[in-house]
Amino acid sequence: MGWPDGYGRRVLAEVDSTNAEAARLAPGLAGPEWILALRQSAARGRRGRAWVNPEGNFAATLVMPAREAPDRLALRSFVAAVSLHDALARVIGSDAGLALKWPNDVLLHGGKLAGILLESLGGPGGHLAIGIGVNLVAAPDRGQVEPGAVAPVALWPETGVRVTPEALLMALAGGYAGFEAQFTTYGFDPIRTAWLARAARLGEVVTARTAREEITGTFETVDAGGNLVLKTPQARHAIAAADVFF
Repeated sequence: MGWPDGYGRRVLAEVDSTNAEAARLAPGLAGPEWILALRQSAARGRRGRAWVNPEGNFAATLVMPAREAPDRLALRSFVAAVSLHDALARVIGSDAGLALKWPNDVLLHGGKLAGILLESLGGPGGHLAIGIGVNLVAAPDRGQVEPGAVAPVALWPETGVRVTPEALLMALAGGYAGFEAQFTTYGFDPIRTAWLARAARLGEVVTARTAREEITGTFETVDAGGNLVLKTPQARHAIAAADVFF
């Protein structure tokens, strides 16, 4: 799979974070562009959490014009997740052990292999940054993640497969372009179907921890708005934002 038409590519030896670089570059970009950093000095995850990113791991951001409503832009996290799952399966040579954890993680053998972070840049009419981090060679120590969270894993120790960041970017960019075209043409439904087919713990009991409450119920589906739907004995809950614990 070659590099997709219409997408720029920028490979940096080092940067503070690829999402920060995307914010700096966005005003001068005419179209979507991938930014890959071979080393990050100040990587970030969700809610401002530090993201441990040693050299050899994958750190990239896709920055693209944001010409849609915020709720539709947010669905790009599912486009990115399905694309990343399939790119990893391609470079590994198998999708065995890979699964997607709502809202934005890729799991390998039950451990967290990758995370996705969406950020809005410049307000309405600005840009969207889709940041992606993958533990290709090393994972954070278990003690560096919050209690109860999925333990981090890395690709090489888990599978014996060595993949360079550049090789993963090539697989990911081509796959993302295909799913993005599907999303813009047919809407969220085919992406939602593809995501659910790769989902971890679908039909099982999970716990969603929001800023206000904790809900434990059966993971029933993801709805048309991208919300996690949990069924409890009392009700069905559509959850827009939460950390999910198994």
